Amino acid sequence: MNSWSLIYEDFDPEQEKLREALCTLGNGYFCTRGAAPESQDDGVHYPGTYLAGGYNRLNTDIAGRTIENEDLVNLPNWLPLSFRPDGGEWLDLDRVEILDFRQQLHLRIGVLRRKIRFKDSEGRLTFLDQRRFVHMGHRHLAAMETTLRPENWSGTLEIRSALDGRVINNNVPRYRDLASRHLEPVGTEQINQETIYLKSRTRQSRIEIALAARTRYEVGGEAQKQARHLERTDDYISQLIRLDVKQGQQIRIEKTVSLFTSRDEAISECGLDACKAISRAPGFNELLEEHTMRWQHLWRRYGMDLEEDDSEKGARNKMILRLHIFHLLQTVSMQTIKLDVGVPSRGWHGEAYRGHIFWDELFIFPLLNLRTPEITRTLLNYRYRRLNEARAAAQAAGYAGAMYPWQSGSDGREESQKVHLNPKSDNWIPDNSRLQRHVNSAIAWNAWQYYQATGDLEFLCFYGAEMILEIARFWASLATWSEEHQRYEILGVMGPDEYHDAYPDSDKPGLDNNAYTNVMAVWVFICALKVLDTLPRDRHRELTEGLDLQDEEIRKWDHISRRMRLVFHDDGIISQFEGYDQLEEFDWQSYQEKYGRVMRLDRILEAENDTPNRYKCSKQGDVLMLFYLFSADELGEIFERLGYPFEYETIPKNIDYYLQRTSHGSTLSQVVHSWVLTRSDRAESWDLYTMALRSDIDDIQGGTTPEGIHLGAMAGTVDLIQRAYTGIETRGEVLRLNPCLPKEIKSLCLRLRYRGQSLDLSITPKKMTLQCHECRVEPIKVAYCEDERRLCGGEKVEFDLK
Repeated sequence: MNSWSLIYEDFDPEQEKLREALCTLGNGYFCTRGAAPESQDDGVHYPGTYLAGGYNRLNTDIAGRTIENEDLVNLPNWLPLSFRPDGGEWLDLDRVEILDFRQQLHLRIGVLRRKIRFKDSEGRLTFLDQRRFVHMGHRHLAAMETTLRPENWSGTLEIRSALDGRVINNNVPRYRDLASRHLEPVGTEQINQETIYLKSRTRQSRIEIALAARTRYEVGGEAQKQARHLERTDDYISQLIRLDVKQGQQIRIEKTVSLFTSRDEAISECGLDACKAISRAPGFNELLEEHTMRWQHLWRRYGMDLEEDDSEKGARNKMILRLHIFHLLQTVSMQTIKLDVGVPSRGWHGEAYRGHIFWDELFIFPLLNLRTPEITRTLLNYRYRRLNEARAAAQAAGYAGAMYPWQSGSDGREESQKVHLNPKSDNWIPDNSRLQRHVNSAIAWNAWQYYQATGDLEFLCFYGAEMILEIARFWASLATWSEEHQRYEILGVMGPDEYHDAYPDSDKPGLDNNAYTNVMAVWVFICALKVLDTLPRDRHRELTEGLDLQDEEIRKWDHISRRMRLVFHDDGIISQFEGYDQLEEFDWQSYQEKYGRVMRLDRILEAENDTPNRYKCSKQGDVLMLFYLFSADELGEIFERLGYPFEYETIPKNIDYYLQRTSHGSTLSQVVHSWVLTRSDRAESWDLYTMALRSDIDDIQGGTTPEGIHLGAMAGTVDLIQRAYTGIETRGEVLRLNPCLPKEIKSLCLRLRYRGQSLDLSITPKKMTLQCHECRVEPIKVAYCEDERRLCGGEKVEFDLK
């Protein structure tokens, strides 16, 4: 087992789309799926290239209604490269005899390599070796090297290199009845003998996309200058070259591409800059050398050395963990810092969820905060730039402050559909997911946690504080006073458990007093009060005057934060929402016998003309999200503020109760459940962690990963190692650690960045060491349990673990 490579030793058409998603290459600016260069969208393969934040809207008239969707656009395909012996067929792995096959994703250097030895219908043996990368330093460049060797034949070899703008969005089967042609052609051109050019434009958002591709050929080490035959239309262009080759001779082909758009900064016109970049681009090997160096820099920051007792399982787990880090860094990298983009829940790896931004950043930002917080700041600014849209949404709904959407795309409006298609029943059913107002609390949480990890007061003053205060305003306007209970309530919302969106037999969507939503709203009020205390006096005055924030409003926040209602049942169980205890128990055993794994229980029940709204069942953590986000001490303080008891048994009792009633229908679910079991049941926590690790590589949800990786779950598994098993908390101006390694882990070493300090952290079952790198920033405070110490650049501290 190579812990630095994802390797496939066979060609499996049924698994090809999954492998294409997992072998996607990207740099935070654009990503290209791991499809074979000779392939096309044919049911087996799905080539796709996606621009970070590259959206377009289309309308579809279907079943008597007009559906509008904003989609992440599948861009023109830069990969096409194929060959054939004279008179033979173009390469198609389904039509040749594959003798040897190996596809290897090199995680350390960000290179996808494919080696194939095959026999065609005429008995000709050919060896193919192909490498490609999307450059991590030059964000507009990608390159591919193809080496061919005829083993038992000589003759003429035809090679075709193309740019294809005829693509549509066709990655997600349930979207296929919807409009999918997002691109319109602008034109094609041959720039010179080596270079072709294609330009397209999105039909509504009017983003222009320009690609220039340079193809060079060598035979036996000699550059080839033969004339090339050009084929072109407005949305497709190719060059065909014929080479005389001999048995055993090596043919080498370099294809380098530049991709620019009209949204790029510091350009004149995207087509001109695409051509300029390709004319200046060095050869494949020189580009690869710098690309490799950039990945080395990233792995210094993000690498984790995790040693397990079982070396074979440990190597596989380590490889998958690195795969998850790899895909995070391809979605959001140092190249992202220049962009106005959010972090999509499915990466820029496919078309699921239409590339939209949800609340998954809650699981992603902690990993970035302690490694490259500059990226987090960029992604938080995506939310800040859409603050006015959130204000408008709140006002339109009759609320104050800012109401962020559950699904966000280009401009920050609500992109959630009002109906969606159940692929099990082919029925259109209401989609009430926009009622997940807790996304607002997640945004406030992310802004405050970034500040806690970095001490970036400038961000808090000019961006974060305004978002947090406006979100507090929203919660205050949504909360209503109950004379009966003498407490505030939040009515008509959904929690993270998306199985429940209404009460049984009710035509009115939404649920009352969802515990997670209410507690997070209380936290936002507390946070807003802290923010006002933290701001420098002049900025405090500017902000309160600019927002017309009155003392009476602030006093109301404090009052709500002490009088919010929570509902309980069964002697200390926090009710997921009011009325949860009146629901029926679900017959898990009979459904598991009938359907096997019932992860997507909602679809199964809807196909049976039933609904999960009737049952005590959850898709993922809801109440348990409170134990994921808060330590026992923090949650105890909130309950005490509210005047509710918080006993020692509260957490394990609630974990056990809800774990028995969860289907894990979201890949985030195992992450949350593993986290909350870290200290009470290490064995079960580790089992759930390893299950979460496998969720994408094994496509445990049965067909979802080919449509895009689950970035929140991937980042969550890494953060489990980084924070849950190390017990890291960033609060109160102190970096707190309280390690709790599972028995399977012998040692853990990783690098962190906290408030400008770079730290090497090493943990064994008995000892923890923190080594601070030489630097000229203020000393930091670190603590293990009650043992708090001051740490300066170049110093090291050790703690004996209890």
